[in-house]
Amino acid sequence: MKTLLPAALGLALLLPGFSQAQSTVTGTIVSGGITRDYRLYVPAGYSPGKAVPLLFNLHGYGSNNLEQEFYGDFRPIADTANFLIVHPNGTLDASGSRFWNTFVAPGAGGVDDVAFLSELLTALQSRYTIDPDRVYSTGMSNGGFMSYELACKLSNRVAAIGSVTGSIVQSRLSACTPQHPVPVMEIHGTADNTVPYNGNILFAPIPTVVDYWVRFNGCSPTPTVTNVPNTSTTDGSTAERYVYSGGRNGSVVEHYKIIDGGHTWPGAAVTIGVTNRDINASREVWRFLRRYRLSQLSTPLAAAAAASGQRLQLYPNPVENVLTIRAAQPATAAQVSVRDNMGRLLPVSTTVAADGSLRLATHAWLPGLYLVGVEQKGKVQYQHIVKQ
Repeated sequence: MKTLLPAALGLALLLPGFSQAQSTVTGTIVSGGITRDYRLYVPAGYSPGKAVPLLFNLHGYGSNNLEQEFYGDFRPIADTANFLIVHPNGTLDASGSRFWNTFVAPGAGGVDDVAFLSELLTALQSRYTIDPDRVYSTGMSNGGFMSYELACKLSNRVAAIGSVTGSIVQSRLSACTPQHPVPVMEIHGTADNTVPYNGNILFAPIPTVVDYWVRFNGCSPTPTVTNVPNTSTTDGSTAERYVYSGGRNGSVVEHYKIIDGGHTWPGAAVTIGVTNRDINASREVWRFLRRYRLSQLSTPLAAAAAASGQRLQLYPNPVENVLTIRAAQPATAAQVSVRDNMGRLLPVSTTVAADGSLRLATHAWLPGLYLVGVEQKGKVQYQHIVKQ
């Protein structure tokens, strides 16, 4: 997943057009006994006391926060839309390359980057007026992996994420348990040889990653597909846009499939491989993220169902030991089906509560994502449930 940027970018940083803005500040915090550093971009429109969104912009493996600030550049957008951008640094691995730990669990000796980014968010909130309802994450390659890690493990603070050339480690996919629907955008080239579009023994295929979030968010499995106008005929690539809408609490999953695109950031100022010019990844990611509010997405499932007029309610979600099923017509165990994230049908054990609702035992379920179906009048309604 090496994403070292070439000398061309290093030289570009020295040019007048790439000079560091006066509104970029640097800082450090200590997390897990390690001093961690970051760069924070504060647009001219920021005014203390007026809450603004915050965007994590995470570098790729072998890169660093300064390179990502310029390569996956959101600063011109922040100047107009008025949001803060934090560019943290990962730690160094044994080869001296910076990375985000999306591989080794902290309990097994890995660096806890989820804790670091959460602590960094807390530190920034103590110094700047950040809207806690509008915290987002994006990143390149390993930074995209880390954004997915935040979606899985820090969804109580991060509303939505956008990944560019990232994916999810195969072994982490089944352990992903967000607390609410998480809108996700994935931008990925089909000719990416670093994080292959069709996956490998370590990285999940991009269609699998997209499908996971479509199912978890409860989006329509049939996307709206649009061919992006090929405005740049010399960039060696074209783009297709897939939008999966109708998810719980207004969530959407969006995927830009860059045909013949490489391990690159579309629209970047510097070309380091086949770089699509039909879209600008930074603009597309912000267009997607900006619409979401954490409070909207984290509305309890039962309340969201009632508000939308749905007659079937399953709660709590996430669940620990018992899931309550409340339907227009009292349901029986024979009308309930449960499948795990591998599609396997699980045994169902229920009891009927005094109020007529059905109580489904979930204590034996392993942590992960489940699909619960309830038959009503010959039709089966499905909802995704997270077991903590």
